[in-house]
Amino acid sequence: MFAWVLVLVGLVNAQSATPNKTGEAEVVIDGVNDSTVFGMGNTVRIKGTVKQGAIAFGGDVVVEGIVEGDVATIGGSVIQLKGARIGGDVIVFGGAYRHEDDVPLRKEAASTMMYAGYQPELRELMRSPSGLLRPSWSPGYLGLRLLAILFWFIVALALTAAMPGTISRGITRLQLTSLRVAIIGFIGAAVMGAGVEACLWILPQAISALVGIMALILALVAWLFGRVVLAAATGRWLQRKYVPVGKHSESVALLSGTAFWVVLTSLPYVWPLAFTVMVVLSLGLALTARYRAGWGRAGGGPTF
Repeated sequence: MFAWVLVLVGLVNAQSATPNKTGEAEVVIDGVNDSTVFGMGNTVRIKGTVKQGAIAFGGDVVVEGIVEGDVATIGGSVIQLKGARIGGDVIVFGGAYRHEDDVPLRKEAASTMMYAGYQPELRELMRSPSGLLRPSWSPGYLGLRLLAILFWFIVALALTAAMPGTISRGITRLQLTSLRVAIIGFIGAAVMGAGVEACLWILPQAISALVGIMALILALVAWLFGRVVLAAATGRWLQRKYVPVGKHSESVALLSGTAFWVVLTSLPYVWPLAFTVMVVLSLGLALTARYRAGWGRAGGGPTF
């Protein structure tokens, strides 16, 4: 949806694309443009003056004239030709920033942020956003999925062995009060997202960074715990349906549950919904878990 919004904005703010010498579609900006220029899957060539900024998704931004604002690309490069001027910052992900002048014409306070890795992948993704929802089933992709099954199976075995009671109670909560867990997880995700964003705007930088780190740690712990509980609960459900009672195995349940969720999150167009369900349920399981901490009388040590 976001990609289609960008396409519509690009159609409104930019001129129609025409092929350049290499046959690639190119948006040429002449004269004075008072708004931000967008390019979706096209190279943006600015020959005139752009009052705001310019951004290209899956293409380059070639500046021959003047851009008074920021210039950014994802999956492309920013090329500043001789005599051209960029007034704002330059932000490049999956490309490079190149300039023909020894000292490019920019403001002293302007900054440059560049990450040159994964340029072909980011360019292809920006030119075809639907590819993100439709992963290609290549041998490499299948190999990564098999590694994911192995990794999460080992994690599930380790956590189940380390805290079997906590995992078992999580499975029980998920089976008996799944709707309550989902609602709490959804509310928690909304509060965390809005709260962290508000802290970044309101609180001082050091405190907001600390809040962001704590929220990230909570999300990672919840994801780890919730994913293991989901795998165990799903595996037990699969065994109850398809395996005779006398042949149930906890290890087989963990493996089958892990494989189920890895396969589900690999299906085209289905994986975003499956991933969202996993995140919401994981956060709900973490927020509804009961933690006990005290001091044992006999041993004199802490008990959890």
